[in-house]
Amino acid sequence: MSQAEQKTSIAKPDTTVELYEIQRTIHPRAVHGWFANWRVALVLITQLVFYGTLWLDWNGRQAVLFDLASRKFYIFGLVFWPQDFIFLTTLLVISALTLFLFTAVAGRLWCGYACPQTVYTEIFMWIEHHIEGDRTARLRLDAQPANARKIGLKTAKHAIWIALSLWTGFTFVGYFSSVRELFTEAVHVHLGPWETFWVLFYGFTTYGNAGWMREQVCKYMCPYARFQSVMFDLDTLIITYDAKRGEPRSPRARGTDTRAAGIGDCVNCGLCVQVCPTGIDIRDGLQYECIGCAACIDGCNQVMDRFGYPHGLIRYTTDNAVHGVYPDRHILKHVMRPRTLVYAGVLLSIIAAFIVMLFLRVPLKIDVIRDRASLARETEDGRIENVYQLRVMNTEERPHRFFILLKESDLLHRAELITEPQPLEARPSSSMIVTVRLKAESDHVHHGSVPVEFVIEASDDEQHPLPELFVIRERSSFYIP
Repeated sequence: MSQAEQKTSIAKPDTTVELYEIQRTIHPRAVHGWFANWRVALVLITQLVFYGTLWLDWNGRQAVLFDLASRKFYIFGLVFWPQDFIFLTTLLVISALTLFLFTAVAGRLWCGYACPQTVYTEIFMWIEHHIEGDRTARLRLDAQPANARKIGLKTAKHAIWIALSLWTGFTFVGYFSSVRELFTEAVHVHLGPWETFWVLFYGFTTYGNAGWMREQVCKYMCPYARFQSVMFDLDTLIITYDAKRGEPRSPRARGTDTRAAGIGDCVNCGLCVQVCPTGIDIRDGLQYECIGCAACIDGCNQVMDRFGYPHGLIRYTTDNAVHGVYPDRHILKHVMRPRTLVYAGVLLSIIAAFIVMLFLRVPLKIDVIRDRASLARETEDGRIENVYQLRVMNTEERPHRFFILLKESDLLHRAELITEPQPLEARPSSSMIVTVRLKAESDHVHHGSVPVEFVIEASDDEQHPLPELFVIRERSSFYIP
C-alpha cells in the first residue's frame, strides 16, 4: 500500500451501514376539514351498525345471527341454509366488483374511510389525543423519562384501548352466538371455552392492530396496497400534489408575492406529512403507502387559507388533469370511461340477478334419498316397492303445507305413492324427514333402474298464499330386480 493510500485509509475510517431502518412512532396531527368530517361520519355510521345491529330483534330472535351450530344464517327476515351457498358467493362477487369500481374511479376510498383497520386506528387515535394531548404533547410525553404522570396517562390510555378491544371481540362473537345469552354468561363469568377464546383473540387482534401496529398493517400486511396499481389508470381520481403550482417550495411571510419572489404556493410547512397516518410525503408522488384518507388535503387547505391562497395545491385529481391533458372541469366526464362502464354494467347485472334470485327463492328445499338398506322388495300383491326418504327444509319463519305427488310415467304401470296423511306441514325454519313408499307393477316394465320424478306442490291457506311457481321437482330412480 502506498503512503497516499495509507493516509486516505486513516482519514476515512470504516463506517457501519444499517440494513434495517429503526421504526419510528408516527403521531399524526389532528386536522379539520371536509374530508375529516366524512371520516368522522363514516366511523360513527360503521360502528353504529356493527355494535348496534346484533341487539335488534326480528320475529322474536336476534335480527342478524350466523348460527353455525344450527347451520342457519338469520339476516332480518331471511334465513339462509348451507344449500344457499350461491347467495354468499354472489355477495362476495358483488363486494369484489364494488371494490374494483370504486378503486378505478377514485382510488382507495375503502381504505381511507371504511376499512376496519382505518376505522379502529382512527378511534384509538381519538382516545390517545383525548388523554395524552395533541401531537406536540404526545411527542414531548414520549421523550420524557418515566414518571408518575407519564405512567398514569399511558396506563389510562391502554386500559381504555383494552376495554374497547374486548368489547369489540365480544360484539364480533355475538354475531355467531346469541348475544343476549353471551352477555348473561359473561356477566356471571360462565363463558364457554370457545367463546372465551374468540373474544380474547379478536380483542387482542383489535388492540394489537389499531393500538400498536397501526400503519404497519396497511404498509406491510395488507395485500390490497400491493395490487392497487393494476386498478388505477391515468383517469383515476387520486390524491395528488400539484408540483407545477407548488414548486419551488419556500417558507415566506403572509402576503408575499409568489410571482415576484419566484416561488411556488407550497410554504414547505410539512403539515401534509404531520397529518398523514402512514407518515409519507405526498409531495413525492403517489405511493403505495397512501391509504387515500385525504388528511393531507384538509391540512394543506388550512395552510392555504392562512396565506390567502386558493385550495387545491393537494387535491383529488387525475394524472391526465395534472399533466394538462384536459382541464380539471372535465374530470367528471372521464369518470364514465370504458373500464368503469364495464365494471358498473357487470355489477348492476349481478345485483339485479341477486335480487331476482331472492324474490323467486322457493321457501322449501327437498332432497330425495333412496333407502339403501333394501333397494327393492316384492309386496304381497306381487308389486315392486321402493322406499325413499324426503328431507324437507323450510327456510322461512312460518309454516308451510305441501303435497307430495308422483309424475306420471309410461315406464311404471299402476304406480302408487304411499306416504303420511297429506297435506304435510313443515314447521318454521326447520327440517323434517318424510318416508315415502312407491309401488309399481312388475309386469311390462324394464328391469333395472327406471327414472321417476317426485313433485312437491304448495298447499298453504289463503292467509299465507304462495306463488304458483312454488312447485318443486326432484328426480330419483325406481329399481326393479
